[in-house]
Amino acid sequence: MSFTRATGSLNDQGYSYWPSPAKLNLELRVLGQRADGYHELQTLFQLLDFGDDLWIKPNDTGELTLVSEYNEVPSEQNLVIKAARILQPFCKNSAKSPHGADIKLTKRLPSGAGLGGGSSNAATTLVALNQLWNLHLDQQQLIDLGRQLGADVPVFVNGHSAWAEGIGELLTNTDIPEKWYLIVYPNVHVNTGKIFSHSALTRNDKPIKLRATREGSLPEVGYNAMQTLVLELYPEIKEAFEHLSQYGKVMLTGTGSCLFLTFDNEREVRKIAALCKQRWLTLEARGINASPLIK
Repeated sequence: MSFTRATGSLNDQGYSYWPSPAKLNLELRVLGQRADGYHELQTLFQLLDFGDDLWIKPNDTGELTLVSEYNEVPSEQNLVIKAARILQPFCKNSAKSPHGADIKLTKRLPSGAGLGGGSSNAATTLVALNQLWNLHLDQQQLIDLGRQLGADVPVFVNGHSAWAEGIGELLTNTDIPEKWYLIVYPNVHVNTGKIFSHSALTRNDKPIKLRATREGSLPEVGYNAMQTLVLELYPEIKEAFEHLSQYGKVMLTGTGSCLFLTFDNEREVRKIAALCKQRWLTLEARGINASPLIK
């Protein structure tokens, strides 16, 4: 796994390129737990100018293939293939559309890191194959399908940094100052299910008023309900957190292991990154409001 930016092209082999951006959670509140076991959340999603890459070539065989150096999850369990399969039934309404695809995935976002890698891959697959297979599903239909694959998939289909409520699917597009971020991966996978089911998780956070996000003030941004618990359960993350705290306010993203610091410019983030590279995998990325996938 490497935070290396994209190189190379497969266009000459008939593949089209589709970006799969990462995200940060600049705020994450757990308001309560529903009867069905899901948690009511409020979170602020910031998209990043960095992520995984998908190359897709439709075929008329009905077969779906996935090639990737990432092998932690078998192909049929990968969200890329699951997303493609959830779209295939809609091909019956589009006689001219191929209904198979060969997909190559370049994986740069670690699993369990809180950067939304798998969810973003699923969203990119939905958006791409909807176009390549000429299905003509609208964005809301894709969001509804994405929700079946994971709570974070809708924000990537939506294609904009957003304030999210419900279980993460009720989205309000929000323009966030496009800051620079130093992201540090402590080389550990956090189990999301373990965190959400833990008895020590705070489940009664006070909600933020949405009006504050529209004004751009966001006075309470900088809180993650998962952070205290994750630091207690994962000493590797706590060690990195304590080290990074000397450089500014450190935050955990989502229910993952990645920590991040916020900076006003690229020069500052590179300076601190140089001090951390020998100990951890680091990424310097800029926040973006509009997803390159939708562009």
